[in-house]
Amino acid sequence: MTPAADKSEVARLIMELRGEGIADQRVLNAIERTPRELFVPATFREQAYENVALPIGHGQTISQPYVVALMTQALELNDRHKVLEVGTGSGYQAAVLARLCRRVLTIERHRALLKEAEARFAKLRLHNVTTRFGDGTKGWPEHETFDRIMVTAAAPEIPRNLLEHLAEGGILVAPVGPARRDQKLLRVRRKNGDLAVDDLGGVRFVPLVAGLPRAREGLSRPPRAS
Repeated sequence: MTPAADKSEVARLIMELRGEGIADQRVLNAIERTPRELFVPATFREQAYENVALPIGHGQTISQPYVVALMTQALELNDRHKVLEVGTGSGYQAAVLARLCRRVLTIERHRALLKEAEARFAKLRLHNVTTRFGDGTKGWPEHETFDRIMVTAAAPEIPRNLLEHLAEGGILVAPVGPARRDQKLLRVRRKNGDLAVDDLGGVRFVPLVAGLPRAREGLSRPPRAS
């Protein structure tokens, strides 16, 4: 946490997350130690510790802290896990994950957002985060499998490429559903070659888009909350 962060605001947020059912103390500690004000535009710094999603440009958002905590808790992380994150965005979710696992590999299709996130990782000395500019729906071909996979944008169904990257005993967490409505946060476990799916409740995320953006894509679009 940076000196700019009001400790009382952070404490209030942590208490709110507890009240909403986030029970994993390691997850709460990781959120408490990750300065969210570094991951939001300057115009929204005063709202950094409110439990709301905020715009970060390019039609993208930083998810509300509750959703970050819920998705992180659902992964059931330990310090041996290798995690794939699809959709780096501001880098906030990856920064939280990095405090809980061995390694985070994160992919972003907006180069400008990725560069900003990389600068934040460097400032926080998060040396176990590896970044890539590219199409996250294709996964990370050089790594055959991951212990955990998190997708931070919604697709009509979980991309098959990502399921193929999920190791035996692994967990994938992703929002699934049409853009802007009726999305569900799903947790998929691979056990003995089979996939078991849990519905963790309704969410609202920006759409998962395949391919790379066209020039200036998203710059004039209003942000959508997650």
